[in-house]
Amino acid sequence: MRTLTTLTLAVVLALPLTAQAQRRQQPPAQPQLDPSLYSQLRYRHVGPVGNRITSAYGIPGDPNTYYVGAASGGVWKTTDAGLSWEPVFDGQTAQSVGHLALAPSNPNVVWVGTGEAHTRSHISLGNGIYQSLDAGKTWTHMGLENTGRIARVVIHPQNPDIVFACSQGHSYGPQPERGVYRTADGGRTWNLVLHVDQNTGCSDLAMDPSNPNILIAGFWQIEIRTWGRESGGPGSGIFKSTDGGLTWRRLRGNGLPARDHGKVAVAIARSNPNHIYALIETGDGVPWQGRPADSGELWASMNGGENWTLVTHDRQLAGRTQYYSRVVVQPDDENEAYFLSAAFTRSLDGGRTSVDGGFGSSPGGDNHDIWIDPTNPARMIVGNDGGVSISTTRGRAWYRLQLPVAQMYHATVDTRIPYFVYGNRQDGPSYRVPSNSRTGGFGGGGGGGGTIARSEWFSVAGGESGWATPDPEDPDIIWSSASGSGSPRAQQQPYRRLRWWWRWRGRRHHRALRVVLGGGWGKRLGHARPGGPGHRVVQRLGLGLGGRHRDANGSPHPPGPSRGGLAGEHGRVAAGGAQVSVRVGRPAHHLPARP
Repeated sequence: MRTLTTLTLAVVLALPLTAQAQRRQQPPAQPQLDPSLYSQLRYRHVGPVGNRITSAYGIPGDPNTYYVGAASGGVWKTTDAGLSWEPVFDGQTAQSVGHLALAPSNPNVVWVGTGEAHTRSHISLGNGIYQSLDAGKTWTHMGLENTGRIARVVIHPQNPDIVFACSQGHSYGPQPERGVYRTADGGRTWNLVLHVDQNTGCSDLAMDPSNPNILIAGFWQIEIRTWGRESGGPGSGIFKSTDGGLTWRRLRGNGLPARDHGKVAVAIARSNPNHIYALIETGDGVPWQGRPADSGELWASMNGGENWTLVTHDRQLAGRTQYYSRVVVQPDDENEAYFLSAAFTRSLDGGRTSVDGGFGSSPGGDNHDIWIDPTNPARMIVGNDGGVSISTTRGRAWYRLQLPVAQMYHATVDTRIPYFVYGNRQDGPSYRVPSNSRTGGFGGGGGGGGTIARSEWFSVAGGESGWATPDPEDPDIIWSSASGSGSPRAQQQPYRRLRWWWRWRGRRHHRALRVVLGGGWGKRLGHARPGGPGHRVVQRLGLGLGGRHRDANGSPHPPGPSRGGLAGEHGRVAAGGAQVSVRVGRPAHHLPARP
């Protein structure tokens, strides 16, 4: 009985003590901020330099004024031939530009169709079409909210109130807002004048420069899913209007592909409007869904679309068709055409043969749009994944520039004070930059007005589609990933590359562990001694320090917790589907100890 009483008393006494301990362990209540304080926060640009221009346009006869649209950075304008640029679209809710155009009869009238039409894994949707009547100073949203992506905007050469919008649709499933829209009252009302079906949208649109009643449209059946896209079907094709876009007929046979195909891009030669180009995505003869497929890349018509001829099978002209497919003809030569893809390809014989420009004669890579001055064909501007390029020598030389519109996949910060910012850029590496700088810099990485110098941005491995995340315990350790150079398999199973630097601590040489995941880019990762940052990272990878490991004095470490361990000092183990290469060796150089 005494034992029972003692135990009961111990429990009774322990309960209030435990309650008191729990009360002591509770963190203090966080102060509540007035939500109105957030409205006082202001964004500032810290970088990095930008890329990904999807549309470019100029004013005929004016060598100083250009407009460009960014994949996710709005519209920019220059009035000094590209030396300085001003963002003119920042106040609008959509910042992804599909295509922009200026009215030939009044260059103050600017139309912007939103939603990038170059489909890939990270594109942004738009919310319709915008108009400016004062050369970009102010904007009005003119409807078409559900179009998703507007691939082309075409304006009547004499009447700026007649505008056509080529709607690809959001492309993630069936929707009715796909096709060619037309307005005759400056955007107050729109009519869907060409609609194939809910699975097919408009991929390109061209107007006869000498007869605005004639239009040619390319249509594309496309559906994007999380695991991939399905391009092509019975909806894809070429359509023609001869009454200003009020009615349309589909062009079939007469040399065009007889079987289902994919994306279509079109162009009409200004110097001979009967000469029409059509880039058509075919299966290159490879059966598609168990059915035979046509083969070919470029078709041409010399009689306004009535008859067609297969010009070439050269896939270089369109590359990855879902991301490129753009053909533009020189205004003064019907046989000189430019094909925009990963390369910048030029043909002087209507596409039968072509040549890719070298570094000096190429505007860059991953090209998307080109505008050529009809009054001076030597002057042109190109938008691509590297930025903007301007030529006044018919493409023999280019002035290349970048705007502060870098397309970043993710952003995060570390625990330093002041903190660093991390992010992964499209078509570029992962970056780290201080949130503030004592030195200052030009443009926060370009563009003017910033505070972070370009030199303070540096790579932390990894790349596009990935993450760059600092370790919460040691911000010198950065977990960084990438898409695997665009490989679909690598996009589904991205690899991780980790890196940290050799350090000099206590004047001792610590042997380092080298880990390479999936990519083969060997980087020194850190100290492999138990309890050190290298040891923690290996444990996070599920490897531990199993096997034979020795410290700087040659003494063996006992095996640590491991999923399979490591086979000696040199071995390969599988972790998360990736091959991990581990080497232990002495440092090649050392950095001073941190204070």
